[in-house]
Amino acid sequence: HTAYRRQRQMCIRDRYKPNKTIVQGNEVLIEVRDGVYSPSSIQVSASQPVTLKFMRKDQSPCAETMLIPSLDISEQLKLNEITQITLLNLSPGEHEFHCQMQMYRGVLKVV
Repeated sequence: HTAYRRQRQMCIRDRYKPNKTIVQGNEVLIEVRDGVYSPSSIQVSASQPVTLKFMRKDQSPCAETMLIPSLDISEQLKLNEITQITLLNLSPGEHEFHCQMQMYRGVLKVV
């Protein structure tokens, strides 16, 4: 029982660990599927523009809108299509992004 319980706890913990990406180029593909953004933690350089490419594979109405409130961005994500958002002149800091109900969540870290 103890081994099974430990294995189950590890699976649950790993499942909710943010998928982190450090962007080396100037674009990153973010998949919207099964209630999560993947990757959900993205690190970019403040010195260069970056294009976020959201690929929505989730039919849920909640997945339809993506917001970055601190940057005053609201985008409709079309199902099975890439929606591109190019960000210029980002200041260092963190910018959360999420769906309108804040069930899908992610963070853009500018360093």
